[in-house]
Amino acid sequence: MRRGGWPLLVSIGGIYTAQAVIGGLTWGGLPAVLRAQGLPLDQVGLLSLLILPWAAKFLWSPWIERYRQRGHMTGLVIAGHMIAVAGLAVAGAIGLVPLLPLLVVLGIVAFATATVDIAADGYAVENLRQTEVGWGNAVQVAGAYVGSALGMGLLLVLVDLYGWTTGIWAMAALVLLLALPLILHSRRISVPPKHLPPAPKIRTALARPEVRQGLCLAALFVIAQKTAMGLIGPFLIDNGFALATVGILAGSGSIVLGISGAVAGGALVRIFGIRVVLCGAVVAQALSLALLATHAAYHWLPETVLIGGALFSGSFVMSIGFVALYAQFMRLADAGQPGVDFTLFQCMDASISMAAGVLAGWIAHQFGYAVFFLMAVALGLATIPLILRVARPSGKNSAPDGHDARSLHASVK
Repeated sequence: MRRGGWPLLVSIGGIYTAQAVIGGLTWGGLPAVLRAQGLPLDQVGLLSLLILPWAAKFLWSPWIERYRQRGHMTGLVIAGHMIAVAGLAVAGAIGLVPLLPLLVVLGIVAFATATVDIAADGYAVENLRQTEVGWGNAVQVAGAYVGSALGMGLLLVLVDLYGWTTGIWAMAALVLLLALPLILHSRRISVPPKHLPPAPKIRTALARPEVRQGLCLAALFVIAQKTAMGLIGPFLIDNGFALATVGILAGSGSIVLGISGAVAGGALVRIFGIRVVLCGAVVAQALSLALLATHAAYHWLPETVLIGGALFSGSFVMSIGFVALYAQFMRLADAGQPGVDFTLFQCMDASISMAAGVLAGWIAHQFGYAVFFLMAVALGLATIPLILRVARPSGKNSAPDGHDARSLHASVK
């Protein structure tokens, strides 16, 4: 490790942890908080609309990347995180009800965070040396899972003990603290290059069959894996678990099972290949959701089994599957503009997640958890033949299946 390597790693870890805190509180903690406040499931499902900036960030990704390449990384990080912190502070002040103002404020926070993410990805790739990539990806993965655990787990504990305002303001302070290392480090090294590379273009990416293949695969796999994830927290709340209990269990599960699943996913991809791991994750997810559907219908599972099934589905299986998915994305991305290609893949992930989350809340509200979980099981299993077909190696990307730890970071965004 070179002398300046560790400050760079700390700054990268901090920024991805901060982003994951915001994602964890928005899509993990807040649904449980709203359900505990008595909001119906169809309104809880509206939180998936906050994925919209992540789904649409490909539209402005070329301009953000170009702006960063011109030496303005520090300004991007400062502006984005100041907007995010201010938005969280306002969210704490206005309260949870009515829901629409909260959604608007958190939508602004999501836009700022998604924009910073575009710059952070390019910054990490550009500044990590080849010998530091493994370390850099390791802190990205750890930061993403730790941040998600804090955003969901710590928020629920704080809200249960001290109320919504104190809990969300604590998250705002945490996000600000985590962003400081990157702000300080990027200020020292952000120097405009003498010769800029060719401008990245979305049209160039969409013209490539590999990108279209990745977009199709992303849509199928997200339908199979993420359709039910937004309702796991509300489901546990409706089964009598306190907010603090759900927060502690979800937080610890995200760290332990999430990181364990990511490591296991990397090994499984090397041993069995991407397609096998993708389909295996879909089957495992279906079995977990079938277990939850059975309990929703008959209420016969012990609490430990219920919690285990929820954590296994939401953390361990999810991380294994998305390691394989993003390993495939790594193979499909163009080395000339990987940031734009990855942004497109992630936007497809976010778009399907948003639509599935809204629809999931409505279905569960109308027909109950048991019917919803069974529908999610059937939908997931139906995607397996299509995933096998779409995930076939193509042309120049037919090298043996591999794994890059950077894919782990992307899988938990």
